[in-house]
Amino acid sequence: MSYLVMPMIWKEYFVHHAALDEAPHITRTADGHPGDALNIALVGTESDVVRAMTAAGWFPADPITLASSVRIVVDSVLSRPDVEAPVSALFLFGRKQDLAFEQPVGDNPRQRHHVRFWRSDRVDEDRPVWIGAATFDESVGVSHTTGEVTHHTGPDIDAERDRIVSELQAAGWGQRVRWRDDFQEPREGRNGGGDPWHTDGRLAAVFLASNPAPAKAR
Repeated sequence: MSYLVMPMIWKEYFVHHAALDEAPHITRTADGHPGDALNIALVGTESDVVRAMTAAGWFPADPITLASSVRIVVDSVLSRPDVEAPVSALFLFGRKQDLAFEQPVGDNPRQRHHVRFWRSDRVDEDRPVWIGAATFDESVGVSHTTGEVTHHTGPDIDAERDRIVSELQAAGWGQRVRWRDDFQEPREGRNGGGDPWHTDGRLAAVFLASNPAPAKAR
């Protein structure tokens, strides 16, 4: 047991968790303030991530520009749908997000489910690990800290994490999920816009299927 079984158990543990143990826990704004908390990871190629999120009902989000900022304000006032509403830049690993997705709520871009992903330099089972921050945008307004037009986010980031996990599984892309307990410490804070958040501290790592099964009926 000591020389055979236990070394195998510890080897399995470190293979499964080494990519997440040293991962950052919080994003940063452009001026270095704490941004959104990280709460989800996807394991797969960039193509896998894009296809999986799209299959789960998510849309790629536009970056923030003057034109896209004006568009989202107008769309919010007129209650016009905008499935590619812009997303502001947050930073991890010294760069802004590599991918961002959103899922609109109703016909007004004031509210949406939203997630940013950064490709880390870690791999798990020879596939890239993407670290993400999932939030719910409750309204469009002025940032409490910068004065810029932005989305204000809801505090329950666990609900957004769990939503993505269940939708990827329902779409046939969630091969399996590993949970990293006590990933977030402390378990509450405020993002760069001054909006509060809280969590149970867990990070969900979803291993994407290379050959996804047919989507389950919703």
